[in-house]
Amino acid sequence: MTSPYHPPVKRSVEIAGHKTSISLEPLYWALLKQAAESEALPVNALVARIDAERIASPTPPGLATAVRLWLVAWLAARMG
Repeated sequence: MTSPYHPPVKRSVEIAGHKTSISLEPLYWALLKQAAESEALPVNALVARIDAERIASPTPPGLATAVRLWLVAWLAARMG
């Protein structure tokens, strides 16, 4: 296993037809891919869903933070 202490990597995603970039550590990119596969969605579709949930929250965080928080909640739900 590679070290989890790696600087963020910027990648482009498409949300509602608009390209944007997100900087996440490789560990989070791997988890995002795993979550998308688990949800039977493309990564872009999952990020769009997370973005919609983020925007609807009372105090929306930035998109990268929302993705990280969503992934932690997703992992916690899987752990029971």
